[in-house]
Amino acid sequence: MRIDRATPLPAASLLQLIWLASPALPVGGFSYSEGLESAIENVGLASEAAVADWLLDQLHITQARGDMALIAKATGAWRRADWAHVRELNDWVLHTRETSELRLQAEQMGRSMADWLRNQYQDDEALMPAVRNLAALPPTYPVAFAMAASTTQASVRDVLLAYAFGWAENMVQAALKSMQLGQSAGQRILARLADAIPAAADHAIALMDSERQAFSPMLAILSARHEVQYSRLFRS
Repeated sequence: MRIDRATPLPAASLLQLIWLASPALPVGGFSYSEGLESAIENVGLASEAAVADWLLDQLHITQARGDMALIAKATGAWRRADWAHVRELNDWVLHTRETSELRLQAEQMGRSMADWLRNQYQDDEALMPAVRNLAALPPTYPVAFAMAASTTQASVRDVLLAYAFGWAENMVQAALKSMQLGQSAGQRILARLADAIPAAADHAIALMDSERQAFSPMLAILSARHEVQYSRLFRS
């Protein structure tokens, strides 16, 4: 499906993207900090500026080069019904999660998204083949998100903007729960992330398959340390 950027996004598609980015989506994203809780404990993130800088690094180093780049490819694969490519991308996610916590998050959120999609589209014969292929993978969250977004008329760039903003909002909420930051500080952090998301999306779209990567050794170390952290609120 070719998406014309000059055409206004239909209301149904816009609302679907907003829905997918919402923390209220029942996929369990609120229960993960993706290493942030461990960074607060072990690296000493102790201020609004430090948290914002850390999350900006995560956006550009891990999200744009990894999951966002994969979602850009997976969205097209779902729209072409290229099940083989979808499976290859799903395998890439599983093979590049460097700790058990990060893999657990990808798998649990992927299953929850697949369940949600099954409930949403159980009477839609046109979409159920894709939903069944997703459930059979078993699904990871980036691939499941791409499947959900592929049902809209949104451009790949708009899909990535929605995904990244949903990620950013979850991370800011994790920071507010983990340390002494007020709501105003959280909104300032979110504003910095929102300013950076369009460039991250453009970077992700421009990457070739051979350039996609999940190399973030410090994040992997922090994730591994989180597994044995004495006091914690989050599953990652």
